[in-house]
Amino acid sequence: MDNNILAKIKGGLIVSCQALEDEPLYSSYIMQRMAVAAMKGGAVGIRANSVSDIIEIKKEVPLPVIGIIKKVYEDSDVYITPTIKEVEALIQTGVEIVALDSTNRTRPGKVELEPFFREVRKRYPNQLFMADCSTYEEGLQATELGFDIIATTMHGYTPYTAEAVLPNFDLMRRLVEDTGKPVIAEGGIWSPDQLKEALKTGVLAAVVGTAITRPMDITKRYVAAIHK
Repeated sequence: MDNNILAKIKGGLIVSCQALEDEPLYSSYIMQRMAVAAMKGGAVGIRANSVSDIIEIKKEVPLPVIGIIKKVYEDSDVYITPTIKEVEALIQTGVEIVALDSTNRTRPGKVELEPFFREVRKRYPNQLFMADCSTYEEGLQATELGFDIIATTMHGYTPYTAEAVLPNFDLMRRLVEDTGKPVIAEGGIWSPDQLKEALKTGVLAAVVGTAITRPMDITKRYVAAIHK
């Protein structure tokens, strides 16, 4: 495990700079400028989606990057770095951390997480891998499989956690206590106070995305408040 990278993000804020094709800010250049703004604001790391975004971001931002590729396959609900093809593409960008869906769901081609990650680890023994989990049990499983970092990213985004109230500080705390791995808090952090509360659970760092880098969703939140 590269402890130097972990030391760089310890106790800090990682900003997720992502925009999908149907969103107004979809552009690798715009995501680069978002990442630059986050860096100048004091972020310790960036989470980014797609090879093109990561390459652009790395041109201007020397912070550690958590890289993912969102790719939809018809035979699976897993869409965050779902196959070895996406893992290989991310590795080639030089991304510091590769994150992938580590939920208890079958991957494309009816592949289960355990054999998939066993092959990934065999090919890339020195790469840092982060497990995007949705439950406590998935975090324990990812720990046993040998992931370097456990994250709460998918909590609330799987059918069996859809009713979850975010952010789930108790889940963060339990994973910190029971996995023995660095844990990254992610999901539903909307305010500075919630960020501080997340870090108090003992997590290594926390990711904030929508509340910082998605103005359309931020606007909707304000407009919804008007009509309450």
